[in-house]
Amino acid sequence: MHRFCRRLMLAVCGAVLVCGPVFAQGYPSHPVRIIVPFPAGGSNDIIARIVAQKLTERLGRSFLVENRGGAGGNIGAEAVATSEADGYTLLLTAPPPLTINKSLYKTLPFDPASSFAPVALIASVPIVLVVHPSLGVKNVAELVALAKAKPGKLNFGSSGIGSTNHLAGELLKTVAGIDIVHIPYKGAAPAMNDLLAGTIPMMFDNMPAVLPQVQGKTIDAIAVAGEKRADALPDVPTVAETLPGFKASAWFGLVAPAKTPAPVLEMLIKELDAILKLPDVRKRFSDLGAEPGRIAGDAFGSFLADETVKWAKIIQTSGATMN
Repeated sequence: MHRFCRRLMLAVCGAVLVCGPVFAQGYPSHPVRIIVPFPAGGSNDIIARIVAQKLTERLGRSFLVENRGGAGGNIGAEAVATSEADGYTLLLTAPPPLTINKSLYKTLPFDPASSFAPVALIASVPIVLVVHPSLGVKNVAELVALAKAKPGKLNFGSSGIGSTNHLAGELLKTVAGIDIVHIPYKGAAPAMNDLLAGTIPMMFDNMPAVLPQVQGKTIDAIAVAGEKRADALPDVPTVAETLPGFKASAWFGLVAPAKTPAPVLEMLIKELDAILKLPDVRKRFSDLGAEPGRIAGDAFGSFLADETVKWAKIIQTSGATMN
């Protein structure tokens, strides 16, 4: 009996040691869902579909994008957090559910820090400060001067409370010491429509959304919120060139449920690294004003932790909250 038990234990240990590599070699054996926790048609959705197409081509199995919008990205994120940790349900998302909502919402149905295994930063997208021509300002200095002359009189729109575009506006208020009023919308599109109509005078929005309007001269881009000028708008200065220390950007990252086998995560990281170096992918990202991500695994996890701390401070200062 003793000898039998010992053999059984050795067999179990051997199975545990090989199951990871064997699992990875057979992955994926059936379609993989990539959940986007925001509506179809936005920057998040577009980036996800580019990545899904390439993963499908390279791995020979379908990677299908599924949009599950609502609650600032929390509905889609919860669906992934509670899925089986086998690599067949992934989350490709903008910042809110991973780094912002923990400070914004009183309770969450998942823990952003422990519910997910970081895979990779897929892309970064510049945020642009745009104004309606009727506002009569050409740069950040003129905007700050106008806001200080009319405290509480200037409005800025956003795609909703807690969005990176909303918080970029709150950061501007703090760094510049101005009093401007946030007008939240149910999505970036209605906010942009009101900006084009002159109903609101300004907003921060992602490069893919503003670039056609700026090029068509229907709105004016006066600054880029990132730490460097954007290739798509090289003549537009950064906010930091006028207000040192200002930095805000939108990004899209891929995560899996916590406890997803390491070999699967490593395979995804390897494939994504190759995909983000493909000339056609880089061209498509460039056309969107996006830059391919450069960090993965633990480095991406550290990035998420830093972003969480940064936005928590801004949310606390702004007083923004969601039930």
